Amino acid sequence: MLLSGAPEAARIPLAMLVVFASAKLLAELFERLDQPGIVGEILAGVLVGPSVLGWIRPNEFLAALSDLGAMFLLFRVGLEVKSSELIRLGGTATLVAVSGVVVPFVFGWGILTLWGEPPSAAIFVGAAMVATSVGITAQVLAAKNLLQATASKIILAAAVIDDVLGLLVLAVVSNLTRGRWNLMELALTALLATAFTVLVAAWGTRAVDKVVPHVGEKLRLGEAHFAMALILLFALSLAAVYVGIAAIVGAFLAGMALAESTGPRVRDLAHGVTELLAPFFLAGIGLRVDLTAFSDPRTLALAGLILAAAILSKFIGCGLGALGLGRADALRVGVGMIPRGEVGMVVAQIGLSFGIMKPHIYGVVVLMSVATTLVAPPLLKIAFRGLLQPGQPEKQDFRLG
Repeated sequence: MLLSGAPEAARIPLAMLVVFASAKLLAELFERLDQPGIVGEILAGVLVGPSVLGWIRPNEFLAALSDLGAMFLLFRVGLEVKSSELIRLGGTATLVAVSGVVVPFVFGWGILTLWGEPPSAAIFVGAAMVATSVGITAQVLAAKNLLQATASKIILAAAVIDDVLGLLVLAVVSNLTRGRWNLMELALTALLATAFTVLVAAWGTRAVDKVVPHVGEKLRLGEAHFAMALILLFALSLAAVYVGIAAIVGAFLAGMALAESTGPRVRDLAHGVTELLAPFFLAGIGLRVDLTAFSDPRTLALAGLILAAAILSKFIGCGLGALGLGRADALRVGVGMIPRGEVGMVVAQIGLSFGIMKPHIYGVVVLMSVATTLVAPPLLKIAFRGLLQPGQPEKQDFRLG
């Protein structure tokens, strides 16, 4: 491994150089092949990671950069989304999220049960297939300048609701598999998570519109408005963690709260930070892949079955929930909710730490999480093709007109 032979002071810049440069080089290659660049960035992590070249292994520093990359990615997406529009689509988004939780859970649990795995492992695999990682979909839609499409707004709103529901599923599963059942704890978690999301989505924009311009004019800091935006980003991300949902949901809500009061300068700065950190998030997904786990043909077969179920269950479940929008938008929503990304791997890690998941099942879930992330961008490109203007380039400035 490259880092082991490097001086202590060189390890951080060397790790950043290898991950960032390889991610951007493969992104450029994929763009030239008319494929989404983020697929190349994820595969860069696989290439330089333990499974292939072995140059870099996942570590705490890269994990921190990955988490920051996911937060800024969702923050940047939130800056382009008006809360009033998401609330208006809330009914359809809720239906999409609920059906997108139930169907994948039943698929995952059923396959592992029929495969002969223990009930607790089957339940955890079902839980790992529930939550959607919207970061990948958001990145693709942003690059195509499609965040204002109805299907895109449904995907974003449903992903937020999906995160709350996924949290509750994980809490229930964790309690059941450890032989505990605390209804009051589950009810309190559900109440806090729901209240936080609804309050920020419904009133965050109004509060920020009154406070940020007034305070920003009095501050003498350089880039005062951007500093305030970052404070809100980190504050809501922290609050999201304390109420029990993902930090990236708080980051998205922070961006959405600022969407109507933020000028182009703050958006440009947020875009620059995201361009720096997002490759670490994307390559970090690939770094976690362990291809040696699939030397057993039976494990490889199970992985293929789980991957097919993961794709079909979200496509069918979420697509059915969005049928009221018409077949074209239902297809787009179904495809957009496919990626599991880091969310599925977090659930798998918890199952492994509890001793519930065996290493080969953990490997299957990680492969499912990475592979659904890889297949989503090409499928999104096909699904949203009708909304692109003839001759419109795939990669554009993030700002919407």
